[in-house]
Amino acid sequence: MKYSSLLLCFFFLVTSSTFAQDQISDTKKNLYNPEEDAKMEIANAVDKAKKEGKHVLLQIGGNWCGWCIAFDNKVQSNDTLLTALQKDYVVYHLNHSLENKNEDVLKTLGYPQRFGFPVFVVLDGEGNRLHTQYSGYLEEGKGHSTKKTMTFLRNWTPSAIDPKNYDK
Repeated sequence: MKYSSLLLCFFFLVTSSTFAQDQISDTKKNLYNPEEDAKMEIANAVDKAKKEGKHVLLQIGGNWCGWCIAFDNKVQSNDTLLTALQKDYVVYHLNHSLENKNEDVLKTLGYPQRFGFPVFVVLDGEGNRLHTQYSGYLEEGKGHSTKKTMTFLRNWTPSAIDPKNYDK
């Protein structure tokens, strides 16, 4: 009898754990899309950014990258970061995976993959690369720092690099 109860408990735990992993995997599958035409998607993001007076933030990584998913979860669950991001940036998750490394696109961006993943590239409304950000500088403890991430986002807004704000 004890053996049956123990076996039933074990089965329940394994099934629950597998279900949770499937849910996490489904979330990861939706963040980066290896089938997208990254060049076209970036052009669309640049066009939208230009029309809205924003910059483009490329978050480069893959669904295989725990830190990439963790960063996105951090931003999506933090109202301060999410508001700042939505106010000044058009975001595109640029895939880099075994299925599609997007090597030609990354070449035009100055090979940001050299910093590991995730890595962030800021483009202006014309598609010019303004900055490449190594994500390790945004980490603190076992995750990404809200303060460091906010500093990064603020430092690369359109108003932050507008000469009119400095010519006085």
